[in-house]
Amino acid sequence: MVGVRLGTGRSTALLVAASALLGQTGENVLVVVNRRDAVSRQIGDYYRPRRSVPVKNVCYLNTTSDEEIPWATYMHDVEQPIARCLQEGRLQEKILYIVLTRGVPLKVDGSGGSLQTAEHASVDSELSLLYGKLHGAQVGREGGVRNPFFMQRDAPFRHPQAPIYMVTRLAAFSLEDVKAMIDRSLAARNRGKFVIDLSGPNNAEGNNWLRNAAMLLPRDRVLLDETTAQPLHVRDVIAYASWGSNDGRVARVLGYSWLPGAVATEYVSTNARTLERPPAGWLPTTWEDRAHFFAGTPQSLSADYIWEGATAVTGNTYEPYLTGCARPDYLLPAYYQGRNLAESYYMSIAFLSWQGVLLGDPLCSLGKP
Repeated sequence: MVGVRLGTGRSTALLVAASALLGQTGENVLVVVNRRDAVSRQIGDYYRPRRSVPVKNVCYLNTTSDEEIPWATYMHDVEQPIARCLQEGRLQEKILYIVLTRGVPLKVDGSGGSLQTAEHASVDSELSLLYGKLHGAQVGREGGVRNPFFMQRDAPFRHPQAPIYMVTRLAAFSLEDVKAMIDRSLAARNRGKFVIDLSGPNNAEGNNWLRNAAMLLPRDRVLLDETTAQPLHVRDVIAYASWGSNDGRVARVLGYSWLPGAVATEYVSTNARTLERPPAGWLPTTWEDRAHFFAGTPQSLSADYIWEGATAVTGNTYEPYLTGCARPDYLLPAYYQGRNLAESYYMSIAFLSWQGVLLGDPLCSLGKP
């Protein structure tokens, strides 16, 4: 379940100004590969030429493939080597997006707690602050940090005005899944249905964000479901937003026909807790059914959406609280209006140094409607 006790913001309407959009390219991408992981190397080799990423923009780590690492390993094996890649290549300003590959550690272990005190976080979210650190910013481990790009609907993403890197991850259950998501990102087009499902907890704030998303998208392309049953087996889906397994679903996958470029987002605490494939027959379950937990919780998995055919999905490594989840009323309208995937996502999250993960190609774009 996503904790909601810290959610105090009001619903905010989003209008994306197309004139603010900039077309970024592979020149602005740093691809991070773990030399010790064969799949990580293969993903880097597959992605780099397809997005015309310069060879000098590939950063090689020598670290563990463990998904969860301590802070010392994160600093020594991940953050500091990436900082050196940027500095030695004189890429600090040129790079806007950092793309991690499966096999690069996923999350940093640490104490749990509130939005102000928790020290555990996703590697991805921690790395987003590296731009500021390279320019002298001091960042502690405790709690989340306000995202300066949150709700910046009219602002182009560039340095130094936005002092962050946007970090995404090319990862899924398998190498085949990752190659497929890359291929689908290259074929993305602005068509299809936006499925928005409110059949979750009776939480006014989260449901208002879902309703606002529906209002800010073209009416003839929205399927808004406010019943207690989940909409299943929908065709030609370009985006999906819901409460995920918090809506009591019994199905692991939705049976959707996903279009190239499709993105999924849900309010779930630990859906990016692992990228390992669960056993055949596993289903999301309840917190009382501990015998059927997978990777420590009963909740749905972000990588299932990629496995089913989506191109990108948001997730969280640990409890983000509702206010720390991606906001569909920013993510989906921005993506519809032509923002690339990374900018649409980072516009939708309030905190960095927190739990967020985006599985997907940062340059994926539907194009303008």
